[in-house]
Formats: sequence, structure tokens, C-alpha cells
Amino acid sequence: VGRMRPVIVVHGGAGRVFAEREGGCRSGVVRAALRGHRLLAEGGTALDAVEEAVRSMEDDPHFNAGCGSVLNEKGEVEMDAIIMDGKNLASGAVSAVKCIANPIKLARLVMEKTKHLLLTGHGAQLFARAMGIPEVPEEKLITERSRERWKKNLEPDSNPEEFQKDLGTVGAVAIDSEGNVACATSTGGLSNKLIGRVGDTACIGSGGYADNCCGAASTTGHGESIMKVVLARLVLYHMEQGMSPEMAADAALNHMETRVGGRGGVIVVNRAGEWAARFSTKQMSWATVKDDQLLYGIHAGERHTKPLGEALASVCEGF
Repeated sequence: VGRMRPVIVVHGGAGRVFAEREGGCRSGVVRAALRGHRLLAEGGTALDAVEEAVRSMEDDPHFNAGCGSVLNEKGEVEMDAIIMDGKNLASGAVSAVKCIANPIKLARLVMEKTKHLLLTGHGAQLFARAMGIPEVPEEKLITERSRERWKKNLEPDSNPEEFQKDLGTVGAVAIDSEGNVACATSTGGLSNKLIGRVGDTACIGSGGYADNCCGAASTTGHGESIMKVVLARLVLYHMEQGMSPEMAADAALNHMETRVGGRGGVIVVNRAGEWAARFSTKQMSWATVKDDQLLYGIHAGERHTKPLGEALASVCEGF
């Protein structure tokens, strides 16, 4: 088998990115893509690369995942995450977890250390403890912005739906030099959601799917809509029918909008290393590294290109 040129694509969530947050979202997805790509360039696995990229965004308060997650109706953080290995369809997920800095790390442990695919709530917490994952006080995960937003949504005349447009789930897909694909997705969910609400992110086939036979996808957007059409798997299905990543992503997003009125975004890579970042919302922050080029954008039709060396030089602080 010829060696593949590795590719990574990341997203920082589909929705509305307010102007004052654009810079932070852009640099956040760029940093995540560069971190994941560095692992791939060193011969690392797609699985390690997507986990690292997502962990980077969980630690970044600009995104609705890990630190910066939105709050549920009671003002608490409950997070969902999934990771999947295209080689053998192994997957691990956690839902409604609290007081953990990096749910994606816990999802990876569910995949590798249990016979299960998904652990939830209290059980996920016990498992984290057994695995020696430190608990962090909830305050560490809550930003001023999330709390403000939660309060706004509590007001009697508020419309949480309006705010849901600024969703910020994070995700990554990659193909490594061996030709293995992987995906990872992580989120704090919907602002002011009911306690125990789990969206698409933790659900295999909805929040993400990876299969070497075809490719990998990670989704973002309105979770309930994504679950109804099993969006990530739908994108892969269209690729199996011979569509390019871009066509497959558009067809799946289009179906979700016409059938259930839901909008969102998806990042995709196929087994040939072709990629796409597509969305039906106003914005989606995304970045990719392929063939020593960094590409990134937020608005529809926006695509900036930088040589990899230059990109690394400009963000090498914190690497």
C-alpha cells in the first residue's frame, strides 16, 4: 500500500459566530488543526490526531465544549463526546458528564478499556475516577459568557432557540499515513437544556462516524435534527454511492433541512484524503491541513490559505 499524505480537518461548531468572537474561534480551530497535524506528520495515528485536536478546543473557552460549555436549566455543565476508529469501527462515547476537563479523553478510555460504547452520567463519572482522571471543580469549566447566557435564557420573555444558533460543538476528522481514518466530536450541548438531555454528539452515526472503507465525518448543529437523519452516517452513505465529500455533505445537510427543518455543519475526509467542510448555518469555524497548506474559514465561501511553515511560525506560542 502506498503511504497516504495525512489530512486533518477540524470544526469549532456551526451557527452564528458573533463578530467579537471571530478572531478567537479562528485561531482556536487553526491551533487545533496544527496540533493534530503535527502528530500525523510524526507518523502518529488518525485516532491520536483527532483526540488531540478536540482536546485543544475543549481547553479553549471560545468553544462550547470542555471549558466554555453552555449551562443546562439548573446552571450546570453536562458534556457529551465521541471518538471512533475507522480501522475496526471501535468507538467510545460519554454523555451528560460533569466536572471533567476533557470528555474526549474519557470517550477514548471507554473505547479502549471497556466492552461498551457509551457511558453516561454517574456511571461515566465512576469510570473516570477508576481511570484516575482528575475531577475539576465545575467553576473551572464555566465562563462568564456561559453564565450570562444562561441568565438571559431564564428571563420569562427569552427565546433560548435564538441563542442556540451559536452552538460551537467541536470536532475533528483525519486520515493518517497508513490510510486509517478517525473522528472525534465534543460538546456542552444546548444552553438551558433539560437535565439529562443528550444530543447527537454522543450518538454513533449522528455526532460522528468513521469507517476506513469510506471515510470519516464529524457533525455540528441542532442535535435533535442531526439525530433524526443520522447525519454523519448519511454523509458516508452518499460517499459510498460515489459522491465526493463536498457533494455528500451538501446532500446530507440539504436532506436534514428539507425533511426536519434542521441546520448544521459537517467536516468530512474520504479514504483518498479528499476533504470538505460544509454548513447550512450562517457560519462554521473550520480549518484543515493538507499537503503542507493550512486552510481555514468561518463564513460561507471564505477560504484563507497559508503555507504550513508560516502558519506554524505565527502560532508557535503555546505549542
